Amino acid sequence: MHHLNFEFRSKGASEHRSVPIRDLVIAGWTGRDAHKVQEHIEELAAIGVAPPPSVPCFYRGSTLLLTTDEHIDCLGPESSGEAEFFLLLREDGWWVGAGSDHTDRKVEAYSITVSKQMCPKPVAPVLWKFEDVAAHWDQLVIHSEVDDGSGFVTYQQGSIAAMRDPRDLIARYEAAVGQPGPDTLMFGGTLPVHGGIRARQKFRLSLHDPVRGETIRHAYTTRWLPN
Repeated sequence: MHHLNFEFRSKGASEHRSVPIRDLVIAGWTGRDAHKVQEHIEELAAIGVAPPPSVPCFYRGSTLLLTTDEHIDCLGPESSGEAEFFLLLREDGWWVGAGSDHTDRKVEAYSITVSKQMCPKPVAPVLWKFEDVAAHWDQLVIHSEVDDGSGFVTYQQGSIAAMRDPRDLIARYEAAVGQPGPDTLMFGGTLPVHGGIRARQKFRLSLHDPVRGETIRHAYTTRWLPN
């Protein structure tokens, strides 16, 4: 079973642990605002991606794709990051993290399911206890940046309230698929991008909690392998 090393932070305390990841679920089309969901559907349609059969959708992925490394390899220069929150469901409760559903856009044009298997999924090595942020969940902010060649520029920016609340997301997963097992990691969906979806090698992301003044950050660089 694949293991990841995380720093678990809760109420001012932290603990480093290596934990198993049994299942990877990538939730898509998770926006609360139907107009924003349609905007993202059209955004992907512009690069040839067919609309989803249902909203939200739950894609499965290999847990071996998950990594906390700052460097990943992808085949060809046609993949890009997506900043998202994720949930890690454990016996001691839910934990919240931030990561990138890095996706091969060329493959996505003919199969979203296959595209989810093509690239590593970088995640920050820090987690918050969900209970610590649940009461002010909608105030959390997701931000991502890409290097367009002359420095980093904002790629995504917005309140986490744009996506379904984790409790609603899990309930919908249970209704559609069944109860997720322990050690499931579920990505929660992403925000529209500024300037259109584009492949860039350098990607930075953050999940900010303005109430507690804490931020989870991660950055990674993609090496484009010859195709």
